[in-house]
Amino acid sequence: MKKEINMGIGFVTGRSNVCNVINSYYEQVLNQFKDEEYEIKLHFFILYDLSYQYTTREDFYNLLPEVYKENIFIKYITPENIQEQKKMLMTRDGLTQEEVDLFLGHGHARGRNTVLYYALKYNMDYLLFWDDDEYPIANLKNENGTITWKKQNNIQVHLKYIDDADITIGYHCGYISPIPYIDCTTIGEENFKNYIEAISNDIISWDSIKEKFQKNNGITYADSLIANGEQPYELGVNGEKKWVSGSTLCINMKNIKNIPAFYNPPEARGEDTFFSIGLDESKVIKVPVYHFHDGFLKYTSLMEESYPQRLRKIKTTETQIEDRFLNASKGWIKYKPLLMYILDKNNYKSNVKDMYKKLKTSIPLINSLFETSKFDILLKELEEYDKNVEKHYKEYLQTNEIWKKIKEKNGIK
Repeated sequence: MKKEINMGIGFVTGRSNVCNVINSYYEQVLNQFKDEEYEIKLHFFILYDLSYQYTTREDFYNLLPEVYKENIFIKYITPENIQEQKKMLMTRDGLTQEEVDLFLGHGHARGRNTVLYYALKYNMDYLLFWDDDEYPIANLKNENGTITWKKQNNIQVHLKYIDDADITIGYHCGYISPIPYIDCTTIGEENFKNYIEAISNDIISWDSIKEKFQKNNGITYADSLIANGEQPYELGVNGEKKWVSGSTLCINMKNIKNIPAFYNPPEARGEDTFFSIGLDESKVIKVPVYHFHDGFLKYTSLMEESYPQRLRKIKTTETQIEDRFLNASKGWIKYKPLLMYILDKNNYKSNVKDMYKKLKTSIPLINSLFETSKFDILLKELEEYDKNVEKHYKEYLQTNEIWKKIKEKNGIK
């Protein structure tokens, strides 16, 4: 009799594109396990947020009938489900209204916590987070500039290494950052550098952005060794932080005691960053598998196996690009004060002052790239989140205490 594995796939989404992702790749996912010595039972947890793009419930219920016929368990996490679980945690586990509201719900961190909680509730062995703008395929650049596309066994590779780890994290290729292509000569390299350094974080840095723009028009190409399943390695062996991203992130639910909660300040990003900070006692393995990040949703045709020979630069003048870039910048600005506070409390004030100075000098030039001048709002956002950094720090600590209580109530100590 084959060993049975309960594999959770978590989608925290506000875009109906999640249905296209599942419809396009459920067969590829199942085919990854046809020759394995274990039997896989897939559970898709779909938490949808109707306020993100003003969608309707019907937008998220467009999965093909064939998906259900393949014995894949689909669990939609509805607003009513969330309220029910909050009440249960309050009455059964003794949590307060404030605590359940901080831990469960919609938003980047609370959404992931909710899916994580459901994976625990449904006795998953493992949980893989998969974002709704990512596809299990790698783009390999040929010498003549064309692309070879290689499908990725995105779940199988995680399962290969996860039993020896608490966390496994894969790679991203494609448009991994929602920063459009910007020619530094138009605004001056120093100005663009100041802006990137002001919004930079554990993933975004000036050196990485500059290299991608100069070499590949802002595109990240896959490494052939990694795309072919070679070179796994453990993060943090030399004492550095174990930075992970929120997708192609697999959690060993059998070792849940070593798993922190997700947190981000209100309306901010950074849920994966603050999750990473809590991984000091966890074993994290970087596994050789890619997700192609379609960060601007310009290549949804990839889901239909329509593979372009080349990828183009994303220009600032294209429709919706300004709003996409601005919203991403807001999300980063709103969580960077807390990140700096946690990592270096002693120099926090001087670091924020330097960040504000770089923004103030660079924003007028960033505004000049777009039809409207919306980026000034970032200065006000920085002031507000700097003012509330200690409050957000307390919430960050409290969120992990709530998660600890939930785990203890489930017999995990």
